[in-house]
Amino acid sequence: MPRRFNKQIKLNVKKGDNVKVLAGNDKGKNGRVLMVFPEKQRVLVEGINIRTHHEKPSQENQQGGRVHKEAPIHISNVMVVDPTTDEPSRIGRKRIDENGKGRWVRYAKTSGEIIDK
Repeated sequence: MPRRFNKQIKLNVKKGDNVKVLAGNDKGKNGRVLMVFPEKQRVLVEGINIRTHHEKPSQENQQGGRVHKEAPIHISNVMVVDPTTDEPSRIGRKRIDENGKGRWVRYAKTSGEIIDK
């Protein structure tokens, strides 16, 4: 049954996560997530999918020229790295109780290690 009210897509990747690229030209490389675009299901990973952007001279960049920037890649092409084993792992969610209040945390399915602090 589709969601009726909270239509926000739940993603397993968050800003600041270490991820491994599973597909594309940068397959096998690791990087840190700089930005997540949930509506487009894409992530911006540091040092991955570098593209050349031509900039006109401006007040900040008076020389202008070619600038190398990261471009977003699809979220299905990255996998979060398990902090204990440094290997990519699937992500699960579980509820933990602390101080009488419960909260949802992400954990690595391979080792059971909690990723959210």
